[in-house]
Amino acid sequence: MRRRPFDLRRPARRRWLSIGWVWLVAAGLGVLLLLVVLSREKLPRSDPPLVRQKLYRSSFPEGLNITDEMLSPYSLTRQIVDQISLAKALVVISKDSNNLQFAAELSAQIRKCQALLSGAATTGTPLTTEESEAAIRDMAFLLYQAQQLHYDSATMIMKMKGQFQSLDEKMKSEAEKSTKYGQIAAEELPKSLYCLGIRLTMEWARSSNFQRELSEGRHRMEKLRDNSLYHYCVFSDNILAASVVVNSTSMNSKRPEMIVFHLVTDEVNFAPMKAWFSMNSFRGATIEVQKVEDFSWLNASYVPVLKQLQNSDTQNYYFSGSGDNRTPVKFRNPKYLSMLNHLRFYIPEVYPALQKVVFLDDDVVVQKDLSELFTINLNGNVMGAVETCMETFHRFHKYLNYSHPLIRAHFDPDACGWAFGMNVLDLREWRQKNVTGIYHYWQERNADHTLWKLGTLPPGLLAFYGLVEKLDAKWHVLGLGYTSVDTSLIKNGAVLHYNGNMKPWLKIGMEKYKGLWDEYVDYSHPLLQQCFVHG
Repeated sequence: MRRRPFDLRRPARRRWLSIGWVWLVAAGLGVLLLLVVLSREKLPRSDPPLVRQKLYRSSFPEGLNITDEMLSPYSLTRQIVDQISLAKALVVISKDSNNLQFAAELSAQIRKCQALLSGAATTGTPLTTEESEAAIRDMAFLLYQAQQLHYDSATMIMKMKGQFQSLDEKMKSEAEKSTKYGQIAAEELPKSLYCLGIRLTMEWARSSNFQRELSEGRHRMEKLRDNSLYHYCVFSDNILAASVVVNSTSMNSKRPEMIVFHLVTDEVNFAPMKAWFSMNSFRGATIEVQKVEDFSWLNASYVPVLKQLQNSDTQNYYFSGSGDNRTPVKFRNPKYLSMLNHLRFYIPEVYPALQKVVFLDDDVVVQKDLSELFTINLNGNVMGAVETCMETFHRFHKYLNYSHPLIRAHFDPDACGWAFGMNVLDLREWRQKNVTGIYHYWQERNADHTLWKLGTLPPGLLAFYGLVEKLDAKWHVLGLGYTSVDTSLIKNGAVLHYNGNMKPWLKIGMEKYKGLWDEYVDYSHPLLQQCFVHG
């Protein structure tokens, strides 16, 4: 039997195939290893916290900023600062608990830690481990003692809450006192004005010429009723304030000889006011002075405010300080029942011959010629006024009680408010629409003070509702008696109104706006020199 010879090619082929597989596997492992290495390099290192803390503390660079150290979560300095904050709170609590010795120990340790941090911050070098651990250990011991004394977080929170409530009550009490004293300061007559009134009364009694000058003159009496002239009315018991209104209006008028001022004051100020306006010239303007007591028709049977004054509840509300203690003190001011304050609702009856007037408060300064106001078309409305509803504060719901069904049924809460102080009044439309009767209706229904609280603006909003023509804001700039006003508004304003408590003739007046008012006061006048120290 023949034996088959060896085929040398087959074993060689198997050998080369085995070597190829080995190289291929090795190359794959190498690529895989390379990918693993590269991926590990891209991942953030996550050393154990204790190891990082050790590396951080053992590798402070030279001149390390102490702020950087405090911001680090691994900083011993930050731990000391946190302990100091906690210790300060515990000092307060321990003092409240009458544990003065423990409070003193805490305070001493706080000072020690603060000195340690201060030294490190000054030199720019980090705290050593020995210093830090000693400070932390000593403070931790005191904090542990505080815990044993039950000065824990819950106790601290309760005591601090009590302290906050106490401080809040004190703050409210002080704010109420501040409002009350501010109101008193605003209501009190300065000595200088009292002095002026006394000296003018003496001048009036001494000189018969003043009385003759005001009583004589047929031509003057005709001007008081001439509807072709510019008629202004001011109701005031402040001689100097009324003088500034008259002086500033005539000084800035293009035709002052056409100006007629109708002033109404009370019995006390009648003689001195007549004396002042008779001894001073206002560029040819005609000035009439009357007293409210001469209007016999203003009596309790006709005027709701006077009728309410006879009510004991009203007297207690305004004069005794009793009643609803929740009502702010400024709303309980008796001046809001003054007939000089409410006389603005009776202007057609005070001046039956006049057809159009401009009403001015006594705390205004006139900077421009106002003659254009008498030619403005009110489009059948009774009043022209500047609206004040640029923000929600001055809408109807701010002045009136919309929980009352009468208010809610008749008035839009978002209706725009306006301001007294500079108002154009068409007295013919007033009489035709019986605005005074509307005012009486609402005033009678507010006898219990449930419709509104404050003064004359709320009943004015009701009486003139739907009867007001909007005027350009330049005619009446408000806020100079309680807030800061844009300088451009002041510069362009025709009438500047010092509404608020900080009147320009008071010491509490806003200094930056006093000069605008002082400009129209002649402090060189002999009587003013005797009564005023100005400079």
